Amino acid sequence: MPDEHRLEEKFLSQEAEKQISNQLDEVEQIEIDVKTDLLKILQGQADGVAVAGQGLVIKEDIRVQEIKLQTDSIAINPFSALFGQIQLNEPVNTIARVILTEVDINHALASDFVRSQMQSFELNVDGEIVSLKPEEIQIFLPGDGQLEFKGKVLLKEKGNTRLLAYTAIARPRTHSQPAMLEGFNCTEGEGFSIELVTALMQKAKELMNIPSYTWEDIAFSIKDIEVQKGTLILLLEAQVKQIPSLSSLISP
Repeated sequence: MPDEHRLEEKFLSQEAEKQISNQLDEVEQIEIDVKTDLLKILQGQADGVAVAGQGLVIKEDIRVQEIKLQTDSIAINPFSALFGQIQLNEPVNTIARVILTEVDINHALASDFVRSQMQSFELNVDGEIVSLKPEEIQIFLPGDGQLEFKGKVLLKEKGNTRLLAYTAIARPRTHSQPAMLEGFNCTEGEGFSIELVTALMQKAKELMNIPSYTWEDIAFSIKDIEVQKGTLILLLEAQVKQIPSLSSLISP
């Protein structure tokens, strides 16, 4: 194919960019490249879709510094594709590289949407069920591969509820080593019992070993995490059953 994209590729890519941009509160840059031609569109096929975006803001509080996404070949609805909308007829495999800044992460964690998603989880502490509910959380990215956490939780045990504040230092799992907890300190409240800390570590291990997560029509797994000073880089693999609107993704 010549350097210039085919007319149908340009049309479909530009219309897809408009559709995504209209769903965002802010966007510094968005480029979508749909690899196809008119015959493939009529047959409900595309060779793949590449997305590159910077400064994407959803509902004012959720911001992504940078995202790069590439799909395999896809089966699409030919009629919607002719109008610049991509609707999947079959699930598609996707690889995405997402960059988040420390400022954006903490702004999102303080947002009403994320706070509404924070749910209590239960721990079995020597046969007794103890409930923990996150109240506040901040994440700091000092560099050298470290994640620093500062937060507060409501602890419910034996019919009593108390507020605890903590700080923690951890390293995410890499190809060469497992996730590591390098430090934990209770800064407010009566502290955590050894039995509770043990149960909490076991719960964290279970969560980190979950092979994949599901959100709407997307099943994804985190393949790699890179922590730089002020920046978190995620490499994700996903299977997308349908491309949801951004508004549906963030609805409570």
